[in-house]
Parts: sequence; C-alpha cells; structure tokens
Amino acid sequence: MPDSSPARYNKGMTVFRCSRCGTAITPEPARLAAVPDVSEDDRDRDRKTRRAPSTVPQGHYAIDPEPWGAPYVAQDDQEEPRPAQSRGGLVCHEEVFVISAGTRRTVLVHPDDAAGLQPLPQGANSTGCCGPMGDEGLNRACPCGAPVATLAADCFGP
Repeated sequence: MPDSSPARYNKGMTVFRCSRCGTAITPEPARLAAVPDVSEDDRDRDRKTRRAPSTVPQGHYAIDPEPWGAPYVAQDDQEEPRPAQSRGGLVCHEEVFVISAGTRRTVLVHPDDAAGLQPLPQGANSTGCCGPMGDEGLNRACPCGAPVATLAADCFGP
C-alpha cells in the first residue's frame, strides 16, 4: 500500500508498506502506465528455477485493472473457456472452468522488488508445478507474519 502518512510524504515517491507493521515491502518503484504485455516469444522460462519471467520489470510497478484471484465464478462458455485471470491459465474447480471475480486494481511488482517477503507457513496457497500458481490467494508474508502479497510464478504463466 502506498505510504501517504504526513511524516513520510515526499511528492512523487511511492513505497509499498505492510498494513500491519509499516515495514517497507518495496523500494521506490516507478509506476508504469499499463501492465506490460507478455508475448509467447518473451516467455523464455528461467532454466534454473523453471519459473516464468516477471510481467513487470524490476524497479517498476503497475496497476492491473482486471480482476485477480478468488472468488471464482463459473464461466459462461465451458466449451471454449478463457484464462481465469489476466496473465493466468485455465482454472477448473469441481469440473467447471471458472473466471476470477476477485479484486480489481491490484498492484503488480517484480518479485525481486519485494525480496523480504517470505512464503506462508507450510507453503499455504502456493501450489503449482515449478512455483506458486497464484490463484489461491495471498501466499507471501511480511517479516512480521502478515500475509501481504501473492506470488504468481509457476512455469505456466508470467
């Protein structure tokens, strides 16, 4: 969340902080006008981690106008389903393809810009093939323990 407290106000500066303890989660990233597109050609998987590349370049953030995450609702077209959310894959719950009806205007940052965040205990909400899919909700916590972010880094999407 942007820090807007009068004591820390500095025109043009954006720092995302934990809402519980106030710890800075990111440095001062620059805002992008839109979420960058990721073409199939740009999706050269990291051969070491097998995770997909980040959608947002390091040192930047973007606001995603599309819904992300739970709750999910059944898609109208089950014959030709769409990805469940922007930059995501197909999601099937109880043999029905679903689409996100979750929060809009989420903040996207490069994972290395939030390097102090840790996985939730027992890997909660972090299922995926080569990394967390990101479709199960918050899966990263501030050092104080508050769940604050969702890492979507599986090999199936950016």
